[in-house]
Amino acid sequence: MLQLPFLILLIVGTVMIIYNQKNTPYQHDKGMIFGTVYHVTYQNSDNLNDQIVAELNKVDSSLSMFNKQSVITKVNDNQDIEVDQMFGDVFTLARTVSADTDGAFDITVAPLVNAWGFGFKSGNMPSRHTIDSLRTFVGYKRVEMHDSRIVKADPRVMLDCSAIAKGYGCDVVAELLRRKGIDNFMVEIGGEVVTSGISEKRVPWKIGVTKPSDDSLSVNNELQTVLNITDKAMATSGNYRNFYYKNGKKYAHTIDPATGYPVQHSLLSATVISDRCAKADAYATAFMVMGLEKAKKVLDRHRDLMAYLIYSDHKGEYKVWFSPSLRDKIIE
Repeated sequence: MLQLPFLILLIVGTVMIIYNQKNTPYQHDKGMIFGTVYHVTYQNSDNLNDQIVAELNKVDSSLSMFNKQSVITKVNDNQDIEVDQMFGDVFTLARTVSADTDGAFDITVAPLVNAWGFGFKSGNMPSRHTIDSLRTFVGYKRVEMHDSRIVKADPRVMLDCSAIAKGYGCDVVAELLRRKGIDNFMVEIGGEVVTSGISEKRVPWKIGVTKPSDDSLSVNNELQTVLNITDKAMATSGNYRNFYYKNGKKYAHTIDPATGYPVQHSLLSATVISDRCAKADAYATAFMVMGLEKAKKVLDRHRDLMAYLIYSDHKGEYKVWFSPSLRDKIIE
């Protein structure tokens, strides 16, 4: 009998929590950041877009090469500065992924990317001499961080975090929402995604994987598959939207740091699922450099990573390989 009031209170409290959760609205925010569009959906009574934008601007102030006052711009200008925590976090993760992928992921590859016409510059196809010259100061081992300062082996080393910044931005916004006690949300920046809890339809979040096709204008929205993803982060890298043709040959935007040339293998798209979007972002890029078979070997070492890889066979037909642990998350 003494326990009865407690049980009644517990039941009433549980019912109230469920009732309030079901009746709390979902907010839908969107805008521009890092040169792309962000969408944030979250269940909360108050709109937090101003705080979301503030967090994204912090990432921009740290990692954007297009921000003339950013930390990375000052590092590339060889200014003697202490980097902020965001820069330090990304730099440390980038080094870890670079070492794990034998340099396939490399935040110093920007000069080679630019030489091929995908960065700030454009023009004629670079010569072998130009590529060899640039490779003398490209390589993740040519830059280190000591006491919050970046130390370069060559002052011409240039850092570019564009292959990890969108994922990191998703992580930062997700962490903001978690600090606010928000359990149900989806953060998406330029195709990189973090999800938690359930969607507005009271079901796990469903995220589409775009079918790879020559689509430099980004008008193709045909999906290859849909993944049932929640409490995870997902990032996709591919060669089907950023490329050009010259003399009848296709040149993709993914540059192999080891050779200095665009990759020429069969892997068309790499989607990676992990607990951190920045990590998924970096490995997706690395897999596009490494190709299908080498990517599989990395995945064998990392049970915390799942991947959905789209490639073309010898007949030019689309084929799919995915991590066995991803099977029950694929919606046919």
